[in-house]
Amino acid sequence: MTISAWQDTSQDRGPRRDPIPPRGPDPRPPREPMFNAPPQAMVLTVAIVALYGLQSLMPGDQVAQLFAFYPAGLGYGRWDTLVTALFVHGGWGHALMNAAFALAFGAPVAQFFGPRLPGWLWFFGFYLVCGVLANLGFAAVHPNSMDPLVGASGAVSGLMGAAARMLGGRGRVGRLFSPPVLAMGAALLVINLLVAVLGSIVVPGAGGAAIAWEAHIAGFLAGVLLIGPVARFAERR
Repeated sequence: MTISAWQDTSQDRGPRRDPIPPRGPDPRPPREPMFNAPPQAMVLTVAIVALYGLQSLMPGDQVAQLFAFYPAGLGYGRWDTLVTALFVHGGWGHALMNAAFALAFGAPVAQFFGPRLPGWLWFFGFYLVCGVLANLGFAAVHPNSMDPLVGASGAVSGLMGAAARMLGGRGRVGRLFSPPVLAMGAALLVINLLVAVLGSIVVPGAGGAAIAWEAHIAGFLAGVLLIGPVARFAERR
């Protein structure tokens, strides 16, 4: 038997390859950034921790004593301490707890005000006003107190109140007495009543220091009541 020396090699130019199937949608979920909170909330959180880090490098409690808010000091013109007290803390636990709550409750408020420069100004202005009103709420209950008040808890409680209304409005300013506002307000009230009765042992990170529960409640009320008018002025409704 003979084999022809001329073979058809038109189909034999290399290893046979199956056609590549069309690429469908990737079944894997998209990667989420490690931190997807708005930048204003991130900056506030980092600032609380960083400022206490600097404070901890100073000898003794000189910084806290210098910038703390004393209600009786208002009679001597120390109105500046209504603001300065928001930037000092009583310990690492105190600072870290406030930083965590600032990130959690500040995120929806920062997102509401938006990423542009006016949004930054409205966010931090709102934060400071809530903190000042929280300290004034404490002073209204203890007008002649010489007990130092430090920490961002009152301002953070204001963010909590605003966030509660955001939750009720699904990203917008919800009703004043929406279920989230009532639920979060009731939880805050119960916790602070326990603090008033049992002291700081029920608050992690307090380190035995006195807790200004009056400032927390005043700050929350300030946040709940002010976010509506502020949203109108900021044209964010």
